[in-house]
Amino acid sequence: MKFVDEFRDPEMAKKILERIHRLADEISPAQEKPLQIMEVCGGHTHSIFRYGLEELLPEKIELVHGPGCPVCVLPMGRVDDCVAIAEQPDVIFTTFGDAMRVPGSKKSLQQASAEDCDVRMVYSPMDALEIARQNRDKKVVFFGLGFETTMPSTALTVKQAEKEGIENFYLFSNHITIIPTIKAILDSPDMYIDGFLGPGHVSMVIGQAPYEFISTQYHRPLVISGFEPLDILQSLLMLLEQLKAGEARIENQYKRIVPEGGNLNALTAVSDVFELREFFEWRGLGSIDHSGVRIRKEYSRFDAELAFAIPNLKIADPKSCQCGEVLKGVIKPWQCKLFGKQCNPETPMGALMVSTEGACSAYYSYGKIETKNIA
Repeated sequence: MKFVDEFRDPEMAKKILERIHRLADEISPAQEKPLQIMEVCGGHTHSIFRYGLEELLPEKIELVHGPGCPVCVLPMGRVDDCVAIAEQPDVIFTTFGDAMRVPGSKKSLQQASAEDCDVRMVYSPMDALEIARQNRDKKVVFFGLGFETTMPSTALTVKQAEKEGIENFYLFSNHITIIPTIKAILDSPDMYIDGFLGPGHVSMVIGQAPYEFISTQYHRPLVISGFEPLDILQSLLMLLEQLKAGEARIENQYKRIVPEGGNLNALTAVSDVFELREFFEWRGLGSIDHSGVRIRKEYSRFDAELAFAIPNLKIADPKSCQCGEVLKGVIKPWQCKLFGKQCNPETPMGALMVSTEGACSAYYSYGKIETKNIA
């Protein structure tokens, strides 16, 4: 396949769906409840809702929308820290656009911007570094956010800042790691996942080997998946074939993008600049050991956590907000009491309604569409 429309071919989708339905019927007699397949990545969640894939699947398969949206798992306390930095004198705070509207306990970065804080949206950390070059009299802070997908570009930017001797550039690191997250899900007593759709973009960096513990220790299959409709359907079929055969292996459906060994140059840059934190707080999932990274001592002069006074407080979500339950797959987005009412894309109360990769935002945008075909 060479063109994107080939990955959205309705006829091919129908053939794969027929095999999925047949396999689900063959597996189901041994199952007292639907097979639970978690798509870890928020990009998969977005595609599933956008193309109506969930409605095309048999009832014997239940998709669980995982915590793979880095904006969605950002706890309120970290947003408060961002605002505290942005409010300090002579600071230009830079961030990706989808983090602007994530609510803190008092305000979002967007609201801080409206109150005369200099908060700027950028498309890459290199954009933030360019702002630092052009504003030597200001302290420019980049809000580092994302899984291993965005970590290398942040690391390379820090290395570039050091190479150029730029002294007014800082990083507020909130980068997180995927493997401890999946382990925390597997160890959660209130969850049982039969298999995983593995994140394609993260895997492009880390490769296939880090997932092996899922099959060897937890006896669950994982298929690294692309993001087009046929990618996701084929990956689900590969998972069902493993479950039917009683197997638990790590497979790579996204071979056109994901090399088995990952990206060595990206991994080297990440290892040079970052080290694992002892623990990191996640919205809805609590504290997860070794699930975040901080700047190594060699690059500590770029560390915003050392350069600025921040509250660094743990702030509980409002009791009425059920983002945590949605993130863990305990409830579906529409089962939240606030969904589509007090909480909507215009006035989000929870992070899952902010990012396009958030389950609530994706369902709000696409969940009511008719899915007569996949095209």
